[in-house]
Amino acid sequence: MKIFLKTEDELTLMRQANQLVGRTLGELAKHIKPGITTLQLDKIADEFIRDNGAIPTFKGFPNPYGGPFPASICTSVNDVVVHGVPNDTTVLKDGDIISIDCGTLLNGFCGDSCYTFCVGEVSDEVKELLRTTKESLYKGIENAVAGKHLGDISSAVQEHCEAHGYGIVRELTGHGIGHEMHEDPQVPNYGRRGNGIMLKANMCIAIEPMITMGKRDIWLDGKDRWTIRTRDGKLAAHFEHTIAVGKGKAEILSSFDEVERIEGKQY
Repeated sequence: MKIFLKTEDELTLMRQANQLVGRTLGELAKHIKPGITTLQLDKIADEFIRDNGAIPTFKGFPNPYGGPFPASICTSVNDVVVHGVPNDTTVLKDGDIISIDCGTLLNGFCGDSCYTFCVGEVSDEVKELLRTTKESLYKGIENAVAGKHLGDISSAVQEHCEAHGYGIVRELTGHGIGHEMHEDPQVPNYGRRGNGIMLKANMCIAIEPMITMGKRDIWLDGKDRWTIRTRDGKLAAHFEHTIAVGKGKAEILSSFDEVERIEGKQY
């Protein structure tokens, strides 16, 4: 395992890449409504990222099970946990949820963030899943402090979600991030406090709870060899921030500010 601590200059570039991801998610939030296809959302994101001088890191990302990822964002609808492939046949409808995972490469550094959106009106039960998953992300971030351990982040996510009766996907994890989108260490969403590597200031990691309304079991859809679904067909939520470990408090490098501003106007 090789972990790269970022310099102050490198953190500046990490902020820029991740803020662009936040603005991209905000741009997409304007268009998420019944009737739009996931391919249309992908085209909006691709154009926005490139117009801002960056490259979408997901496009062409290698797959050990098949071909490279064909799109610029992941669009995971309802029971899709992660890696949903945008297409022109998946049309969003009222009551759906969609997790949009987005990555950028800007000035040699990567940004990565994910947000789960409501499409039109959703049930209170669905809102609670999204609320709890998002809360668990911030519970994890609160523990991303120098001197603590990786397991402190993982257990904070797990404890919060399991207390509400939700499943914690175990096969998929968060990750280190920097020049490459996926670097060491892996950041699971389950674990024990005090376990794992000790956190150091200026470690950059992506924390990303992937939480299910039912059981935690998942499967790989063989149609595209990318899409990961819940085994029981129940909904899944996914929220992600890229953060820098701090001495007293983590710094959140990505942002939901623009998304939440637009959501506030819509609802």
